[in-house]
Amino acid sequence: MASKKSKNAKNTFYQLLANNLIVAITNFTVWFALIFYVFLETRSVFATAILSGLYLVFVTVSGFWFGSLVDHYKKKQIMLISTAVTLVIFAIGFVVYVTAPDGAFADVSSVRLWLFSPLLLAGVIAGNIRGIALPTIITLLFPAKERDKANGLAGTVFGTAILITSVISGLLVGYSGMYHVLILGIVVSVLAMVHLWFVEVPEKKVVHVEGEVAPKSVDVRGTIKIIAGIQGLFALILFTTFNNFLGGVFMSLMDSYGLSMVSVETWGLLWGFLSSGFIVGGFVIAKYGLGGKPLRALFTANIVIWTATIFFTIQPSIILLAIGSYAYMVVIPFIEAAEHTIIQKVVPHERQGRVFGFAQSVELAASPLTAFLIGPIAQFIFIPFMTTGAGVDLIGDWFGTGAARGIALVFSVTGIIGLMVTLIAMRSRSYKLLATRYAK
Repeated sequence: MASKKSKNAKNTFYQLLANNLIVAITNFTVWFALIFYVFLETRSVFATAILSGLYLVFVTVSGFWFGSLVDHYKKKQIMLISTAVTLVIFAIGFVVYVTAPDGAFADVSSVRLWLFSPLLLAGVIAGNIRGIALPTIITLLFPAKERDKANGLAGTVFGTAILITSVISGLLVGYSGMYHVLILGIVVSVLAMVHLWFVEVPEKKVVHVEGEVAPKSVDVRGTIKIIAGIQGLFALILFTTFNNFLGGVFMSLMDSYGLSMVSVETWGLLWGFLSSGFIVGGFVIAKYGLGGKPLRALFTANIVIWTATIFFTIQPSIILLAIGSYAYMVVIPFIEAAEHTIIQKVVPHERQGRVFGFAQSVELAASPLTAFLIGPIAQFIFIPFMTTGAGVDLIGDWFGTGAARGIALVFSVTGIIGLMVTLIAMRSRSYKLLATRYAK
């Protein structure tokens, strides 16, 4: 009986993963394509920066609300609603697009442009509910000892979506602007809803916290209370947030550094290969798990990441950069899977949606914030330091000089800071208490 139950759980999970994969590919494609299209039409970096800023705000604000929705409705139901909202928004966006006169999106001050772009962005953001709902479904489907492997597969799906998206979004925009992008979004949303409708998720009723009579739309105070009540959980979320702040350096400077050594064609092909590391890491977790101590796995992964970050820019070598970046991509899924596995065990199931939503809001906001800040810091501090400043005499003989070496120094300093924070955190009381809580 137990074996049959386990088989059914795995079958349900695989179907949900496949459903989430096609939706994620579609939503990411719409988002990436929108950025490409707006830039190509307007030739304005300002316009794309505004869209990136809106994305940051939407993600930060929506996570709290989405987490409450996941907790207060059946998981399959809220995923269906999420996709339905995305479908309606994409359909409206398609009408706005095909009825626009020629050149309507070429002017940065165009009202239609700023109706169309945030509208599609809202449709993409609506899909983030799925990212909060899926780990709570993993809690529902699997015993604690099997959740790390399921989280690894979920990470693989995310990596696969990013890899495929990076290939098809540019091709679609180059072929027909946003026309076929939105057709893809509408068709896939319909297919995903039909498929999900027939997937049986074993959730007979919604379990609420004792004393809650009516669902609350947003329960930030209650969420903070439950996180604060589990010693070390706030520290875990803050640690991941801090790492994402440092990760914003990669978002902002990696392309500039890579393109200083190779052509744009070579760089694009290289990152197509490097992105596969995310999938490899997820498959390793899916096969072997994280062991009995996921918090230790999280810290070990961070040590690998920050050590690689220190050394892959130590010399201007594309081989060093490729090795370090691949190690980074392989290890990233371990961090996310470890955090999810810990939360799934130490947080009551009826509160997990809000905790995952809170974590999403706080953690995902970190990287874009750093990306906005690090560009000016690199441009006005580190690059002059390694071209005409004191860095030329201090380390220029062995580290190298020039603008690219200024960017390289940013990576090395980031790695040193990340490694120091990780080593300090490993020895802190908060994380020891959280490890003890998980073990019990």
